[in-house]
Amino acid sequence: VQLVESGGDLVQPGGSLRLSCAASGFSFRSAGMSWSRHSPGKGFEWVSSIDRIQTTTYAESVKGRFAISKDSTKNILYLQLNNLKTEDTAKYFCSYGAHQGQGTQVTVSS
Repeated sequence: VQLVESGGDLVQPGGSLRLSCAASGFSFRSAGMSWSRHSPGKGFEWVSSIDRIQTTTYAESVKGRFAISKDSTKNILYLQLNNLKTEDTAKYFCSYGAHQGQGTQVTVSS
């Protein structure tokens, strides 16, 4: 299993980003996957999940602003981040079961 995140950047409050997680080594189409994040002040926080039938769930802190999706033709998991806030600053990780990528840094600052 290999998971490689990308798309993190420095963005102003209110801005948007799309994170990608390129996946390989497992049956992506039928896999449930998740995004989580880590910041020094808050530790690890679950952000969102998508299950094998495409049902999505979100942490209350990001509901209505973030959107998780899968492109099974490309084996890529996405996380669309809209209306970003300074408290969204963190390193974002995708995961499949016990497997996790190396993360991508999102910094929200003016």
